[in-house]
Amino acid sequence: MKRAAVLILISALLLGVLPVTGFAAEMDGKSAVLMELSTGTVIQETNSHEKLAPASVTKVMTMLLIMEAIDAGKIHWDDQVTASEAAAAKGGSQIYLKVGEVMTVSDMLKSIAVSSANDCACAMAEHLAGSESAFVERMNQRAQELGMQDTHFVNCTGLDDGPDAANHRTSAYDIAIMSRELLKNHPDIKKFTTIWMDTVRDGAFGLSNTNRLIRFYKGATGLKTGFTRGAGFCLSASAQREGMELIAVVMGAESSKGRFAACKSMLDYGFANYALAAPELPENQRVPVVLGREKSVNVGLGETGGLLIDKAQRDSITRDLRLEESVTAPVSQGQRLGTLTISAGDQVLAEIPLVSQQAVEKLTWGQIFTSILGRAAMAKQNMDA
Repeated sequence: MKRAAVLILISALLLGVLPVTGFAAEMDGKSAVLMELSTGTVIQETNSHEKLAPASVTKVMTMLLIMEAIDAGKIHWDDQVTASEAAAAKGGSQIYLKVGEVMTVSDMLKSIAVSSANDCACAMAEHLAGSESAFVERMNQRAQELGMQDTHFVNCTGLDDGPDAANHRTSAYDIAIMSRELLKNHPDIKKFTTIWMDTVRDGAFGLSNTNRLIRFYKGATGLKTGFTRGAGFCLSASAQREGMELIAVVMGAESSKGRFAACKSMLDYGFANYALAAPELPENQRVPVVLGREKSVNVGLGETGGLLIDKAQRDSITRDLRLEESVTAPVSQGQRLGTLTISAGDQVLAEIPLVSQQAVEKLTWGQIFTSILGRAAMAKQNMDA
């Protein structure tokens, strides 16, 4: 397996220009991708945009919409959800909801995240949107908003027993995109995706996580398994070590063991070869302000993501700081004042904007005149002395 070149993503500066490499031929699965969470950098991929059936990995989007509704205050953890006839009739993985059974949003989501409960996914879809079909419309709309161009959902579960199952497709890359959105912006989901075993119904029904990496892989944070005969074995696996979180996705593996081995191999590779660093600026950087109410302005880094670096080049990284000699007031907060260039040898890794950390107002004509008079008086005193 080739080592990828240094991969950097600083906010939107370097989007779309990152090199990638394929995986070893013996790796199980039709497609796969390895992505760093904070930057969205694709470290490695193979057939990552191939449109395939995702099985229950579909529920990453279902969980995302649930978490967005919770975090927006539209629903609450202790809200009561009633199981409909359609929800209770769902096959596959389930907790065997009965028609009319009531369960909290929290227990519904826990059942989806831990045991991949199709009945709970349908019940939550109906609770949020009125019907599963209306919820699926939201799923597809959200997919478009996230730039998931390989994706079209026809249900909220990933079951392929419907007449339109052939149209239910996504890609390893798109799964990584929605997995990143869920983990990065709704971290409370990890309270559920990291559970190995738990119960619902006041302890009467046991849940066991379908993702065995949660127990056996150091730093595992989730996320979702999937299997149907048509889709094969799928997995979106996430893990965090030393401040860096990775997402490994495999689709169409031939066995459950194969999907876990593939994602473990990807995660191992990422953690062994890459590190996430925060761009640093030397302390007390200031730029003089001409005709301003303040004589100088503090300099800070513009909005940036993390810096993903190849560990092999970590010791060769250098910084070049270039600032304006001065700036004329008025100065706005966030106004660009220079550039921090980060390089490894002759290769430029990133050019980060340096900006004003506060606004500085321009002196009025009266203040300018008073200042001139003061300087003149001081100069005369120095001459008389």
